[in-house]
Amino acid sequence: MEEMEEELKCPVCGSFYREPIILPCSHNLCQACARNILVQTPESESPQSRRASGSGVSDYDYLDLDKMSLYSEADSGYGSYGGFASAPTTPCQKSPNGVRVFPPAMPPPATHLSPALAPVPRNSCITCPQCHRSLILDDRGLRGFPKNRVLEGVIDRYQQSKAAALKCQLCEKAPKEATVMCEQCDVFYCDPCRLRCHPPRGPLAKHRLVPPAQGRVSRRLSPRKVSTCTDHELENHSMYCVQCKMPVCYQCLEEGKHSSHEVKALGAMWKLHKSQLSQALNGLSDRAKEAKEFLVQLRNMVQQIQENSVEFEACLVAQCDALIDALNRRKAQLLARVNKEHEHKLKVVRDQISHCTVKLRQTTGLMEYCLEVIKENDPSGFLQISDALIRRVHLTEDQWGKGTLTPRMTTDFDLSLDNSPLLQSIHQLDFVQMKASSPVPATPILQLEECCTHNNSATLSWKQPPLSTVPAEGYILELDDGNGGQFREVYVGKETMCTVDGLHFNSTYNARIKAFNKTGVSQYSKTLVLQTSEVAWFAFDPGSAHSDIIFSNDNLTVTCSSYDDRVVLGKTGFSKGVHYWELTVDRYDNHPDPAFGVARIDVMKDVMLGKDDKAWAITEGGIAKGATIGVLLDLNRKTLTFFINDEQQGPIAFENVEGLFFPAVSLNRNVQVSTVPPRVPAAPAHSTPKAARGWYINP
Repeated sequence: MEEMEEELKCPVCGSFYREPIILPCSHNLCQACARNILVQTPESESPQSRRASGSGVSDYDYLDLDKMSLYSEADSGYGSYGGFASAPTTPCQKSPNGVRVFPPAMPPPATHLSPALAPVPRNSCITCPQCHRSLILDDRGLRGFPKNRVLEGVIDRYQQSKAAALKCQLCEKAPKEATVMCEQCDVFYCDPCRLRCHPPRGPLAKHRLVPPAQGRVSRRLSPRKVSTCTDHELENHSMYCVQCKMPVCYQCLEEGKHSSHEVKALGAMWKLHKSQLSQALNGLSDRAKEAKEFLVQLRNMVQQIQENSVEFEACLVAQCDALIDALNRRKAQLLARVNKEHEHKLKVVRDQISHCTVKLRQTTGLMEYCLEVIKENDPSGFLQISDALIRRVHLTEDQWGKGTLTPRMTTDFDLSLDNSPLLQSIHQLDFVQMKASSPVPATPILQLEECCTHNNSATLSWKQPPLSTVPAEGYILELDDGNGGQFREVYVGKETMCTVDGLHFNSTYNARIKAFNKTGVSQYSKTLVLQTSEVAWFAFDPGSAHSDIIFSNDNLTVTCSSYDDRVVLGKTGFSKGVHYWELTVDRYDNHPDPAFGVARIDVMKDVMLGKDDKAWAITEGGIAKGATIGVLLDLNRKTLTFFINDEQQGPIAFENVEGLFFPAVSLNRNVQVSTVPPRVPAAPAHSTPKAARGWYINP
């Protein structure tokens, strides 16, 4: 429980949260602390006045734009903000937790109200002290932020568990520790006083005795406040808006900004998010267990290094003494080098122990905090913080990724003393296998002529600089998520070329590479921007097709050897974006009833497409020899639409289509089908050969 305490403290005041509010960036602040770090924008330079005067865009315009984009699904709605153009930048302070805090630029006006209830000045801006994202408050001020009731409950339970033991109220001299509390009498008793003053007979037999801790909670804790809507303060939350990811009241659904959004039952989403958080904690728990085992391994390495060092020193002394006087002068130098290697190994391992211990403590604290949050019975309060906690759990689990639980130093001393030289060559005596402290490898160079993208895959190639003398033991390739998010490792190894499959179509990825050896890692290479194909171009997949399917024309044309329906899939799968492809009917005899559509990878291959729940297809309506069948898969709207000879076949054929899908066809021996090359718009006149290959260097 102690490791969870940092999760319960305000980053501004360093104390336990008091009346915590949830900022849009998912971080928490005490309501009073939030008021203390407000910054007031000068009235003459507010976003509204500058736009009215026709002046250029200022820092406030960006803040205002951030405010207006709070409800956007495409971005976080925030931007970093460092100061004001009209006033000198105020140096940031540090809170007791070591977080930067931005103080107000001017003292707040005098008020007779409490700090939590005093009105907020117009054009006030608040900057999160943890992520440093800023926004301008609206007319509601701090009341526009939801209260974190779940965090208040966790803090109450934590403080109760840390409180001192309760004493008996009837002991005359030295009060003993209480063992029970009577709910009807509202008195704490030790065992002797309970038997003497509260015997279990007569009317007292009907009284309910509870443990002291339970009695203290029922006596001191006030009923939990029900979380109310920030837009309609008199209304309780009753539903959950899926689009905005927040609890809402019935007035928000009838007349507010959520009236056209998809909503779900509050209880159902509460249970769903609790389940997701529990599943995420399972993975993080495994990482914590591995970290504990890794720490044991590192501590054993310290002991083994100590033992190996003692053994090696003894061997070295024996060899040096055998060379009598001529070797004694050299012996001290060799021992110094051994000790240096010894200290270097211990320092590396101890540093890794310290780093891993801190990370494990943070991980354990987050786990305990999440477990306490899961115990909460307030659905709306839980849902206000569940998404952020799930992201934090996944992010923490990713931090225990590859290489984190691998020792950075071996226990062996790679030293060998060569005692073959004659006495006259004793001044040349040295360790022939002594590993000198080598520098880190040079930054790899991307071989741009070999880098390219194809469909939803990207191939990258790199090499060491020609004049580099430090060898690299391996390379680490990192890509972002295609939306400008954080980089993640996609390859670690010795090869200098890698192909990454399964990327999203019509997306821009950033790639970078670094080299490593036992000393450390190099700097990152220049960032390479990769653009995947705008539209899909695929061949049919012989590996997943039924054995009766016959392929030709480089797998672009298929037919069948059986009179029964057989299924064949395309090689390219789709999970995001809008995709359109066409197929032509080359041969069509005796009403064969082919089917065209999409399917999952595990669709049945020996029945007509669409006969099971793993495929969606069109099977009739104008299909004949020479017809062109178009398939429009819109995964943004989760719809599937069909066309025949460029004419749409009715309204949207299927809705709520989501997941990973492959182009699919079912046919028999009376049908032959071919794919049609995609209709790609002509490249603009200013396009370059690099852009045609799907990449360019980010300047």
